[in-house]
Amino acid sequence: MAEIHSAIACNLDADILSASLPLFESGSVDAIEWSFDALHQRQELPEWFRALLTAFSRSNRLIGHGIFFSIFSGKWLPEQEQWLKSLKKYAADFHFDHITEHFGFMTGKDFHHGAPLSIPFSPVTLAIGIDRLQRIQEACRCPVGLENLAFSYSLDDVKRHGAFLEKLVEPVNGFIILDLHNLFCQTHNFNVDFEPLLACYPLDRVREIHISGGSWEPSVAVPSTIIRRDTHDEKVPDTVFDFLRTTIPRCPNLKFVVLEQLGTGLRSEASRVAFRDDFLQIQRIVKAASLRATSINTFQPPSFQLRTTPVEDSLLYRQQTALSRILEEAGSEAEARSQLEASVLAHSDWQIEHWNAAMLETAVHIAQKWKNGFTPDA
Repeated sequence: MAEIHSAIACNLDADILSASLPLFESGSVDAIEWSFDALHQRQELPEWFRALLTAFSRSNRLIGHGIFFSIFSGKWLPEQEQWLKSLKKYAADFHFDHITEHFGFMTGKDFHHGAPLSIPFSPVTLAIGIDRLQRIQEACRCPVGLENLAFSYSLDDVKRHGAFLEKLVEPVNGFIILDLHNLFCQTHNFNVDFEPLLACYPLDRVREIHISGGSWEPSVAVPSTIIRRDTHDEKVPDTVFDFLRTTIPRCPNLKFVVLEQLGTGLRSEASRVAFRDDFLQIQRIVKAASLRATSINTFQPPSFQLRTTPVEDSLLYRQQTALSRILEEAGSEAEARSQLEASVLAHSDWQIEHWNAAMLETAVHIAQKWKNGFTPDA
């Protein structure tokens, strides 16, 4: 029988490591997910952390998760080239069972500033995404995947996201991280039921599931609305555990279920106890559901000929640059919409005319929170 591993997103963060230590000491953690590109301010790994990564690597229980590659940037950036070089080095130092990256493009003035936001589901972005996945695959020489995005501008985007992900990963025999809290956000923010939303995803492509918590944010643009945000700073809602029970049996190639939480949400003893309780709950659900047939897809990379030059699109890059500037500078949702309607994004594949007001407001908040880079107290 194929085994599902219960894992923790474990980065070089004192609060995460402190909260997780009792779980490591008891041997409860099957695997760890490491965001290898979150080390841009640190030149070397401490030996003790390298030893932790090596131990899980040798057991084929280390998975890598990227944050900053900005896979859909319309312009190929020098920072992306450096990101691939760093990944290639880490892949030589450690054995990753697979490598994943976030869906979307990064707003912000440089590579390590900004937040991941959605893009049009178009032939242009599809071609760029496939090209970038191939470049990641060439650097790491292992299975690659993408995570579904929590944020969407419209219900139409929510419904089309899973099919677009399938088109992206199929040419590289890639897989999907299905983040169930991201789906929880969408069920609330767009008033859709979980079952039809889950049916929009190619569940045979799911190799990893993410579980996390988040927060609530009242909308000013739409006063009667409260937005669910994927902020990773609170315990896992009971509904997300219910989603996990429902989803596992439908994912024949599932291998890892990962608990994510930011260290900023783990600074009290009560929050650390809640974090460990969440992990043990995941472990119980996984163990109860683990008796299933052997995986039918190992997601090993196929043979392909990489293009000499990366795929680019100058119009998409201009649109992304304009969108980033507007979101980071607008004083309100109304101001952002006015500027968008007068920009290169108007009457385009972005379909800004149909963007939900509360979600545009949320995009403004996300971009302005991240525009100076992610900091622990942001």
